[in-house]
Amino acid sequence: VQLVESGGGLVEPGGSLKLSCRASGFTFRRYTMNWYRQAPGKERELVASIPNAAGTIKYADSVKGRFTISRDNAENSVYLQMNNLKPEDTAVYYCQTRFEYYGRDYWGQGTQVTVSS
Repeated sequence: VQLVESGGGLVEPGGSLKLSCRASGFTFRRYTMNWYRQAPGKERELVASIPNAAGTIKYADSVKGRFTISRDNAENSVYLQMNNLKPEDTAVYYCQTRFEYYGRDYWGQGTQVTVSS
């Protein structure tokens, strides 16, 4: 299993970024995919979650209305469109999935997002 994030960078407040996560080594379409983030000195938090099939997409309250999670099963990829970015969105963003049967989580290496003027 491999998850590779890309798309992070430095952006001014109010700006936008789109993160991508390319998955390999498992049947991507069968799994819920998640984006987490971890800011310096803070715990890792769930930002957004997209189910494997019909279901409810979930967002952290802090990003509702600004971030959009999506997936392309043909490309084995999940995305996070981030608009109206704020300094408090600064963090390392991680792509994650969980194999419930084995009780195991898989994480990408993370991509840094910095929101600053």
